[in-house]
Amino acid sequence: MLTLASDFGTPYPAAMRGVITRRTDATVTDVAHDLPRQAPRTAAFWLRFVLPEFPPAVHCVVVDPGVGTDRAALVVRAGDHALVGPDNGVLLPPARALATASDASLELFTVTVDDPASATFHGRDVFAPTAAAVHETGVDRLETRDDLTPTDDYEELTLPEPSVDRADGAVAAATGEVLAVDDFGNAITNLPGDLADGRVGEPLRVETPEETTAAPLTRTFASVAPGDPLVTVGSHGYLECDVNQGRGDERFGLGVGDEVTVRWSEG
Repeated sequence: MLTLASDFGTPYPAAMRGVITRRTDATVTDVAHDLPRQAPRTAAFWLRFVLPEFPPAVHCVVVDPGVGTDRAALVVRAGDHALVGPDNGVLLPPARALATASDASLELFTVTVDDPASATFHGRDVFAPTAAAVHETGVDRLETRDDLTPTDDYEELTLPEPSVDRADGAVAAATGEVLAVDDFGNAITNLPGDLADGRVGEPLRVETPEETTAAPLTRTFASVAPGDPLVTVGSHGYLECDVNQGRGDERFGLGVGDEVTVRWSEG
């Protein structure tokens, strides 16, 4: 299998598919082409959540605000998977998630790139051909390719860590930031879901630089009335600020990168 993910919208991914299908008979699956534009960190968050659900595959990821510059092209081997994309950090969080799932270490290679046809569409001219070539060679045989050079020099990207305040051993408050807002308007933070262990039903205050909103910690959206705010643990394992049948980003006044504090009312 070979997957494609980008911030391209349409029709650019079709050109990448064309390049790949001329070179390999791989099953090509589109993960998403509406990832937040020119936002490698947010893309990395979503891909860290999605890609571990796939069987062994080559994953071509193009969220590349530095296209046409001297940033490198990378192939990352993570167990039975390989990721192909720009050296801007976007590959690292999902690659680590894939490696952890298979108890493997990461191996990185830079790609020798001939002059591409375009300075603005390396998805078609660099990454799609490389992904097809990696698929044809085999993830376990990357060392045999003359155009791949092992490297330990790469652009790092890690997701931010929250801070947690405790009182008498219990969490009183936790401060983090919004990593992503999904199409439903759910504002997904970097606050780990285990903060909610044993505390579902407790009242919270969600504090942002602009406002404070009271909301309960719930297990489901339907635990509150339609239009009411809530905090819950999403399927990705993080706390998110939501509204039942509404948009949490608007109700809480949150966007990607905003600081947010969740405070237990009795804390």
